[in-house]
Amino acid sequence: MMKPVLTIATLMLASPVAAQQSFAAPEGCEAKLTVQQKGCVMVNVWTCEADSEGDQWIALIGQTGVFSVQRVDDEFQWMETYSVLGNEALQEPVEDPSSLTELFANQVDTWDFTIETEGGAERNVGFDMLTGETIVIDGETLFETEYQGQTIDADGNVLDASSGRQYVSEDHRLFFFGQSWSEEDPDQITDMSPVEFIYPDEPGFFADQPVYECNEIETSYQP
Repeated sequence: MMKPVLTIATLMLASPVAAQQSFAAPEGCEAKLTVQQKGCVMVNVWTCEADSEGDQWIALIGQTGVFSVQRVDDEFQWMETYSVLGNEALQEPVEDPSSLTELFANQVDTWDFTIETEGGAERNVGFDMLTGETIVIDGETLFETEYQGQTIDADGNVLDASSGRQYVSEDHRLFFFGQSWSEEDPDQITDMSPVEFIYPDEPGFFADQPVYECNEIETSYQP
């Protein structure tokens, strides 16, 4: 249950001010994982001693650099996000928290939560469902999922409505992008599926640049 890929594409197009030449986990934190994905996007994952057990930080990196940094808890709830389009935080208590535990136990997890953004509160409603299929990508066994979700503003306007197929790791307790499309244009599919999983001491670990399909970035994300 990652943020809709169409929103991620918008962030990438807006992100040149976030470009950087190197990447490292903050002081007091430990770098854990790098995932190179299709669509010229990658993620770096780290944990910090000061956080609650199970919390993880995820940096989303495009061709121009970091465009979003997010902390998730052990159920993959979006706790806080810092991005080029503004900062966000989970509004608590949560009506229906997203839950990896429920997803793995029951094959489906519904969610209904509100994010406080700099532009106002945004409600996110939807579900993740295991398809029953698994896939092995670069040695990692991932469960395939399907999702549908809407983001709704305080006035009831639908800001985003999308569906897709993603991947979830029981070992890492993380979702990874897959394919996504909007309700308005379901034939326009964005694919950011994982390609490489890179660990400490392996070449490319905690890199600062995506490597796959970057020559197609201008044609892949048409507004």
